[in-house]
Amino acid sequence: MTGTILTYLKEHGRTSLKEMPFNDVDSLILCQLSYLKFDGMVPDVNLGRGFTELRALAKAPGREGLFADERYAKVNRELFQGMLESERFGKLRLTDYVNFVEKERETQFSAVTFLLEDGTVYIAFRGTDESIVGWKEDFNMSYLSPVPAQKSSIRYLNMAAQHFSGKFYVGGHSKGGNLAVYSAMNCLPEVQGRIEKIYSMDGPGFRPELLKKCDYEKIADRVVKILPHSSLVGMLFEQDIRYRVVESRSVGLFQHDPYSWIVRGDHFVEAKDLYEGRKFMDSAINEWILSLDREHLETFVEALFTVLGAPEADNLVDMSADKRKSLLSMAAAMKDLDPQTSHMIGETMKALFEIAGNKVLQEINDKIKRIGEGRSAQGDVK
Repeated sequence: MTGTILTYLKEHGRTSLKEMPFNDVDSLILCQLSYLKFDGMVPDVNLGRGFTELRALAKAPGREGLFADERYAKVNRELFQGMLESERFGKLRLTDYVNFVEKERETQFSAVTFLLEDGTVYIAFRGTDESIVGWKEDFNMSYLSPVPAQKSSIRYLNMAAQHFSGKFYVGGHSKGGNLAVYSAMNCLPEVQGRIEKIYSMDGPGFRPELLKKCDYEKIADRVVKILPHSSLVGMLFEQDIRYRVVESRSVGLFQHDPYSWIVRGDHFVEAKDLYEGRKFMDSAINEWILSLDREHLETFVEALFTVLGAPEADNLVDMSADKRKSLLSMAAAMKDLDPQTSHMIGETMKALFEIAGNKVLQEINDKIKRIGEGRSAQGDVK
């Protein structure tokens, strides 16, 4: 029987970690749990003391705030409840939480440390949340290194590792996977030596020069990179063939959603490789990005987020609240762009919205694209 991480919890939730050791599916569950909003409920990393039990969160006055990310509100509730009722995660403890979004510095960063009943410690970095700032920082990675979140990941890993002894895991989904690998490459040697595995769940890679600079080979044999078979995010800058591919219930870029990854028993259902068409597109995108110098990449990213920022919304959810207003303001922001830039922005926005799982925004993007194509056609006539 196949299912998802939610099915896995129903089937194996009663199996303790002593009976069935920590595995890749458990890692994805913890990575997804890190997306919950623990603000005010889990001890801050700077305090360096105390923890909160998962069961205590279920009774906390602000419990509903955990599911504030509307993209995954329903399934995150199911995940939380499934973990709560399980033997495997029911006694999970959380500590060293940090979360901030700073528009001025164009950074979004969040991390939390999980303490499992069998002594397993897992440091999880949250992926890109629903904030526009978070997506901007992801795109900044194409020409900036390190971005603020990457710097923060090193400080967090070094600080959190001081609060416990022994081996531990580090991981994350999407940008969180990138931060897990980046922090592991650049943390203190004594911390690096204690890392058991580094999980990057469909997380972006790194420019070749950065891997060389950070001596990636020091940790390469401990990196576990898992991608869905139509991956875009996880193949950005990916130079390493040492990744594993899993089947997904979704199609296209919707496969970035961890809830779509197929699980059988205690493991993911693996595919031989990425779809050929997807591999071809990923290679073309990487070649395009690597062919541009920093100035051109920065110009493109700034133009893209000028358009995205036109509705003056701070996140993707608010942007979709008044789609007519968003449509008009985005179209106005694109009116002075040249046809090629307009086309690239349209294609990028389509991918971005598809990954975000927001059908309303896809509709907005399609309308903007039609407006842009109409304007280009008028230009051709002239």
